[in-house]
Amino acid sequence: MTRKHLIAGNWKMNETIPEAVVLAQEISNGADPATLDVVDVAVCPPFVDLKPVKTVFEFDKVNVALGAQNVYWEPKGAFTGEISIPMIKEIGCTYCIIGHSERRNLFGETNEGVNLKARALIEAGIVPIICVGESLSVRDEGVYLDFVTSQVRAAYAGIDAEDAVRTVVAYEPVWAIGTGRTATPEQAEEVCAAIRATLWDLFGEETAESMRVLYGGSMNEGNAALLLAEADIDGGLIGGAALKASSFLEIVKAAK
Repeated sequence: MTRKHLIAGNWKMNETIPEAVVLAQEISNGADPATLDVVDVAVCPPFVDLKPVKTVFEFDKVNVALGAQNVYWEPKGAFTGEISIPMIKEIGCTYCIIGHSERRNLFGETNEGVNLKARALIEAGIVPIICVGESLSVRDEGVYLDFVTSQVRAAYAGIDAEDAVRTVVAYEPVWAIGTGRTATPEQAEEVCAAIRATLWDLFGEETAESMRVLYGGSMNEGNAALLLAEADIDGGLIGGAALKASSFLEIVKAAK
């Protein structure tokens, strides 16, 4: 089955509002409309940048979607410092990253929390980009496939095939995030194929084959084509290379 590639830029905690507007404008100016017809593209700025970035893309009528970097599962209430799904939906987010390794490792995000967020996002009609991945120690122990697939199973607990098909999985080996050290295409494909096999086991062949599995972990304009050529890699969750319009758009072009 041919799956449409998705390239999503995770800006992390970078770009003030003026900087975000400039970056969004550079992406808008440099994007090839024909490429955006065949590749899904999204950017995920910090919360304060969401509306300004959305305004740039709307004004220019460029086909780049907006995503949030995190969200809380309750719709409102006494949750100081959190952002709700209705809030990001009203701004115009169609994607939301959840379970990123930095959220798990630095802020104590759990598999259970990821599952609650995934279910709430699905219900609201926003596509969750569900991140999974192993640390260097887990890889060196040789148990990385079991570790990653257990994260997948936990994230999809209580979710049926009809809802699962409206989600995205992003494999991000922790040891390759922001380190300049990238999994080889063969290493990335091995884990992405195991993720798809797990989805097959959970939801059946048809659903698993229609779901997109991204690779995130120092994907850049130099290695994107090789990674995207693998059978089970359907796009990228881009970190550092998403902060420069030229490199981000080169990755988008490689996904055609």
